[in-house]
Amino acid sequence: MADRIRWEGMVVVDKPAGLTSHDVVARLRRISGQRRVGHAGTLDPLATGVLLVCLGRATRLIEYLVEQPKTYETRIRLGQTTDSYDADGSVMDDRPVTADQAAIAAALAPFRGPIAQIPPMYSAIKRDGQPLYKLARQGKVVAREPRQVTIYELTLLGWENPFLDLRIVSSAGTYIRSLAHDLGQALGCGGHVTALRRTAIGRFTAADAFSLAALEQEAWPAALLPTDTVVAHLPRVDLSAAAAADIALGRRVQRAPGAAPPLVRAYDDEGQFIAILKPAADDWQAHKVFLRS
Repeated sequence: MADRIRWEGMVVVDKPAGLTSHDVVARLRRISGQRRVGHAGTLDPLATGVLLVCLGRATRLIEYLVEQPKTYETRIRLGQTTDSYDADGSVMDDRPVTADQAAIAAALAPFRGPIAQIPPMYSAIKRDGQPLYKLARQGKVVAREPRQVTIYELTLLGWENPFLDLRIVSSAGTYIRSLAHDLGQALGCGGHVTALRRTAIGRFTAADAFSLAALEQEAWPAALLPTDTVVAHLPRVDLSAAAAADIALGRRVQRAPGAAPPLVRAYDDEGQFIAILKPAADDWQAHKVFLRS
């Protein structure tokens, strides 16, 4: 166990139902012996699937994972509205479902592309320093500002009254529970999520994921991905030994002329990941530096 304290990188976890994302982080902290552990993209206790967990210095890169698009498969129960917008909440309204598949297909259309979405009361968004879910548990409902999100894909997978199955690819910040609630309102019957599985975050899929049971049974060597995997979507820049030394000291280094991406991942002459760089005039400037381990 002691040698694991030096381990760092990212693990793709298949979160089981019934645990919070914080529960998973706590479990991995105990399994790995690593104190610095964090996740990218919260999943509700009801939800299962891909949860990206970073360990050690990789936690400094979580912000680059959070903004990746996310893919979900969900089952929505039409005809019932709950206070949490999912099956863990209390039923607030029960109405008959008269919509057919054609009506559902038509109702889905306005939810594709950029949309304004109001977060549910049962969420971790804070109001005056207080998470909304704590206010909701006190029976309080407060106004929430709409948030701009994007639904890149919204596919009807199946329909058998009153259950509706969807595949969704969405931007960061999207609440699938709010989507289910709003769709139910559009159909005039209400609706809530009864099952939700996240199948991908960016290029990391459920096929890459390890269960907590597997991780507890010594699956770490196969599960732990290198730190730079987190930012593999950023363009790569290779530096000379001298340039790498300058970056480590906070100095700028010259870059190729012309337009540059907003961020790149940088490697030294031995191929070791050392920094995230950003352009500054005709140079590269350190954004985040990772010293040799």
